[in-house]
Amino acid sequence: MIERCNALATKIVAGGPLFTAHSEDFPTVDHFVLNEAEISLPRFLADLSQGTLQRRYTSTEFADLSDTPIPLWRLIKFKHYATMNVQYSRGCPYDCHFCDITVLYGKTPRTKSASQLIAEFDSLYQAGWKSNVFLVDDNFIGNKGKIKREVLPALIDWMKRRKNPYVLSTEASVNLADDDELMRLMVAAGFDTVFIGIESPNEESLIECDKKTNRNRDLVASVHKIQSAGLQIQGGFIVGFDNDPPTIFKQMTRFIQDTGIVTAMVGLLNAPKGTKLHTQLESEGRLVSTFSGSNTDFSLNFIPRMNPEVLVEGYRSVLEKIYSPKHYYARVKHYLRDYKITSKRKFRVRLPELHALFRSTVVLGVIGKERYQYWKLFFWSLTTRPKLFPYSITLAIYGFHFRKIMESMSMNHPAKPI
Repeated sequence: MIERCNALATKIVAGGPLFTAHSEDFPTVDHFVLNEAEISLPRFLADLSQGTLQRRYTSTEFADLSDTPIPLWRLIKFKHYATMNVQYSRGCPYDCHFCDITVLYGKTPRTKSASQLIAEFDSLYQAGWKSNVFLVDDNFIGNKGKIKREVLPALIDWMKRRKNPYVLSTEASVNLADDDELMRLMVAAGFDTVFIGIESPNEESLIECDKKTNRNRDLVASVHKIQSAGLQIQGGFIVGFDNDPPTIFKQMTRFIQDTGIVTAMVGLLNAPKGTKLHTQLESEGRLVSTFSGSNTDFSLNFIPRMNPEVLVEGYRSVLEKIYSPKHYYARVKHYLRDYKITSKRKFRVRLPELHALFRSTVVLGVIGKERYQYWKLFFWSLTTRPKLFPYSITLAIYGFHFRKIMESMSMNHPAKPI
């Protein structure tokens, strides 16, 4: 995009996490609006109106989220989106070595008030949104007390008054499993999915990256407890830690299968600028490039302890196995056997759903690699758990998407990790 704008001699204004961390890597950008927009953007707009623009607008302060305005939903076309995003908090109380969230947003979670969050939900509802909502916080439960005391009760009340228009999802840490009341309230408020950074089944790797919430616990049991409460876990996993043993790839594959985590997002370790990992690797002379920011390639920006070719091929083997039809459908069935239906939102069969079902029977059931597994799941869910039939077909379609992405990644990124 920058190259195209440069070719047209068009002014460029850039902001967001990428440019906040790496503005020096983009010398042809005209103006940077960095850090948090509540602070930097008004300064930029004031200078723009007066014709006195500077190149950089930044701040070392963190924004007060009570100043965050409600999004102007009218500026987007809802038909292009499957999910809308709402933010409740910024920052995380944990400081994992590979993560740049605390660099960007701090270690103390800053939150909106319950009334402010409800006003955003009201505005989204009034704008006509009728599908799912993702609360994009990096750790929704960073301030458990306020969540349980104020936010979730307010959301529960709002969902009841509006007759449960949304299914909610968010991100959280695995210690969610330690709080039965919190899980109950989240489910009552309409949550059915949480992304959780599992990172690794190897305890030494968790110690290495200072993943405090995941250490000294039975991660398999924690996953099962959260999922049995009615919250599907989408799991984040990483390979490439210094303490990863040669068996890590088989360990990770086995863990993913045993837990029934359907959506397993596995990535190679990289070191974003500003993180403790970046500082460590720089001091050791092991950094070789800037982190691309992409988690859909096979690149590393540092020299790993494990042989790089072995690491990349091991990573590839994990992806190929967990998203092969045999293993993916086994996880779907594993998960659905114990799935607890918690959503109060009624499933409505509309033309898009019928179209998706028909296409899935053709693409997956007739010409796809997964046709045998597809029809087994199709009839198993239809006869054993009919209320989950639409959900099972949705997961089958997701699996096709994940496999195509994995195959595209593998084809476009041969084993040249550094």
